[in-house]
Amino acid sequence: MTVHIFDIASGVRVGEGTPLLIAGPCVIEGEDMTLRHAERIASVAREVGMPFVFKSSYDKANRTSLKSYRGPGLDEGLRILARVKSELGVPVLTDAHSTEEMAVAGQVVDVVQVPAFLCRQTDLLTAAARTGRTVNVKKGQFLAPEDVRHIIDKVKGAGGERLMITERGTSFGYHRLVVDFTGLVRMRQFGLPVIFDATHSVQVPGGLGDRSGGERLYSPYLARAAAAVGVDGLFLEVHEAPDTALSDGPNMIELSKLKTVLERFLEISALGGRRG
Repeated sequence: MTVHIFDIASGVRVGEGTPLLIAGPCVIEGEDMTLRHAERIASVAREVGMPFVFKSSYDKANRTSLKSYRGPGLDEGLRILARVKSELGVPVLTDAHSTEEMAVAGQVVDVVQVPAFLCRQTDLLTAAARTGRTVNVKKGQFLAPEDVRHIIDKVKGAGGERLMITERGTSFGYHRLVVDFTGLVRMRQFGLPVIFDATHSVQVPGGLGDRSGGERLYSPYLARAAAAVGVDGLFLEVHEAPDTALSDGPNMIELSKLKTVLERFLEISALGGRRG
């Protein structure tokens, strides 16, 4: 099937060739930590030959508990991401939760992301399109694959031509997500790049009471399954010490294991599944 091919930044293309890697810590935990992670992940991406976009959030507005760490905030977070972009020469992605923040973030980052819980919010989708940046929409846990057509119509109707859809699991009762791999095929039939989020797909929402749990052990297996079905990119949250991470630690992949995960993903993808 034909998929829209476009450049996210110079030398970083999605929709053809090697699948795109979107990776980074869930939330910005500090300037040095963010730069260190971006540099190490970029190095791994170069080693395995994957085009790379660094991701991290300046604010996790949907944390389970009021007491949970949310991030450094808009201004400080964007300053740090701008430094990643300028000093390391890699494109950056972050998510925004309001139309006002979307407009500001779009002045700094290469990819603006609409969070899964907000994927039906028309004003946020159209604000993302108006930034002129590549838009990545996380498909909501509550949304059928076929229903992303309404997301596409809203973004394109507001002038957004560079759009990716990211699968991150579907709610299956309380505290449980599952992945419908046929949904990857159905979404790709809309002609847009489809990205698979292998880390949020193993999240256990609210599973630890005041925060979400996760089963990171299974992320590599889901990544390989997605490669076999055929996707245009892989989204991974990565941390050097997931057990001490300030957000989403239970489902993040340990940085030291990233290269192995990517190599196995690429081996399967190269067999032709991405073109399935």
